[in-house]
Amino acid sequence: MRTMRSWFRDTTGGLPITFWYLWSGTLINRLGSFVLVFLAIYLTQERGFSASQAGLVIGLWGVGGAFGTTVGGTLADRWGRRPTLLTAHVGAAAMMLALGLARDLWAVALGALLLGAFAEAARPAFGAMMIDVVPAKDRLRAFSLNYWAINLGFACAAVLAGLAAQADYLLLFVVDAATMLITALIIFSKVPETRRAGSVVPSTAQEAPRGALRTILSDRVYLGFVALNLFAALVFLQHISMLPIAMGDDGLSPATYGSVIALNGILIVVGQLFVPRLIRGRSRSHVLALASVVMGVGFGLTAFAGTAWFYGLTVLIWTVGEMLNSPSNSTLIAELSPAELRGRYQGVFSLSWQIAGASAPILGGLVREHVGNDALWYGCAALGFLTAVAHLVSGPARERRATALRRSGEALAPVTATRAPQPAEA
Repeated sequence: MRTMRSWFRDTTGGLPITFWYLWSGTLINRLGSFVLVFLAIYLTQERGFSASQAGLVIGLWGVGGAFGTTVGGTLADRWGRRPTLLTAHVGAAAMMLALGLARDLWAVALGALLLGAFAEAARPAFGAMMIDVVPAKDRLRAFSLNYWAINLGFACAAVLAGLAAQADYLLLFVVDAATMLITALIIFSKVPETRRAGSVVPSTAQEAPRGALRTILSDRVYLGFVALNLFAALVFLQHISMLPIAMGDDGLSPATYGSVIALNGILIVVGQLFVPRLIRGRSRSHVLALASVVMGVGFGLTAFAGTAWFYGLTVLIWTVGEMLNSPSNSTLIAELSPAELRGRYQGVFSLSWQIAGASAPILGGLVREHVGNDALWYGCAALGFLTAVAHLVSGPARERRATALRRSGEALAPVTATRAPQPAEA
């Protein structure tokens, strides 16, 4: 009992109160994240769209997200983290209801596009705020705790959504919108602005925001890291778009898909908090390479699945890779981002997810229709192995870059949360 109490204190103790408000908002928001999990099933079974049309709609969600993360990252640095988060959550709630009420393909496509833009605009601001308030030494466990909350909510949402979908699909959209508004309320009432206006930075860094895009585009080490995340995301996001369709082809119900995919969240909830201690002190490049291999194997085995238990086994395998990948990714982003460009660096990284979100369902649908279901999953395995090799090759350059940023004083020093200045002070 004493050992468990000590582990719990080491895992959760000493983190700022602002982090815990953000963590609570994440958990509540994810408890209602029904729609994206079941969107492919909703579009094909409820609306009667083809797999290609469903892939197009989900892809447009990703296109909107790409725009949203780009704008959201800029607003987080210029306007502030807090107003960006509030605008994004309220706008996403409105678009979620609009998408649930849409009927024609063009209306559904437009709703998905706008929803993706608002929903993903929050991602860079949230990531920048997390880095602002959590000291560097605590970030690995802070990001792991946040990821744990995401998946606790996801596991519950996947099961509940499967039941709610059998009653009324519109209920999925209503509940999802409500949790977004609750998260916005928590941010409005409890979370102060964390971007420090007028902070003192080195003279070279003061000029960086003027050419922020040029600075990021010239950062080859960071862009290489973003590209590798894009390849991993192309594999990982097949669980949202093509996996439910493949399970439907095998005669499995939406409720069965919800139960199977919930295994992903359950395993992360049970094991994610132990991952920081497991990988602490190990080469992040090796951890990321191993994660890519495990995810590739998990998705590759989907080609042989035909029953619920086999699909569940593949989910458990690639979930282990996901658990290894997430905390290493998050800490690397923090260390590779200059302090004055945190929001925009977060936005560029999130852009890789949105590009994958736009292209993964489209590519997956095309491969399934023209080459076959097995070829899709074999391709995922091959891409996972290639990404692992690339991590091993590029890892040393990333670590040198992170070390250089720390030594130059541009690394991510902790920032105390402050309230936004009053108009008179501004």
